[in-house]
Amino acid sequence: MLIGAAIFLHFVTPVQAREAHYVVEVSEPFLELHSGPGRGYPRFHIAERGEQIEILSRRTDWFRVRTAGGVEGWASRAQISRTVLPSGEPVSIAPPSRLDYLERRTEGGVMLGDFSGADVLSAYFAWHATRNLSLELSASDLNGRFSSGWLAGVNLVHQPWPEWRVSPFLALGTGVIRIEPRATLVDVENRTDQIGHAGLGLRMHVSRNFMLRAEYRRYVVFTSRDENEDVNEWKAGFGFFF
Repeated sequence: MLIGAAIFLHFVTPVQAREAHYVVEVSEPFLELHSGPGRGYPRFHIAERGEQIEILSRRTDWFRVRTAGGVEGWASRAQISRTVLPSGEPVSIAPPSRLDYLERRTEGGVMLGDFSGADVLSAYFAWHATRNLSLELSASDLNGRFSSGWLAGVNLVHQPWPEWRVSPFLALGTGVIRIEPRATLVDVENRTDQIGHAGLGLRMHVSRNFMLRAEYRRYVVFTSRDENEDVNEWKAGFGFFF
């Protein structure tokens, strides 16, 4: 017998999905279990029609479940939404909510902007230790009129008021920049330098698991010459949490 209480509700909220175990029954021919919360994780088990499964936790659009035989895996919200409660009532799963956004653990995104006159395309991945503090890895492609290059860095991000819909954050980090001049008349040496930066920005939760993000960063490039260089960067884009 499955351990846990069945919640006889037509609508299962994200809070219930995280904080309470409940039992549903597979009403489709089968329900696929993946080894992780995403379609990129391999499918390793099938729960058949009529089998009861216990909902253990939720991560945005994926649910960690346990079958009557004790097999644990992850099922998509689309498939869980097609199950029924033990009473026979259909289950309706709420999409990711504001609370999911506040309790997110990972996020990623893409941004476009200006890096001291050059076009910049950036991608980032963040891990949230708490609601206020996260660690980010970022990589950027630089494309200017006279030079091109790339930038990679690690950043510590502090979000003082994460509960605000439009929430400011502060960033501090370091990394490496590679500059490749597009000189044809003279031989100009490529440069790889260490950088440090401080920045500030805004996050706005839009809906479901999507957000908008804009930020400004002030870089110091630690060159091998007598003077370091200061560089300004502005960029904006979108992110998603999972």
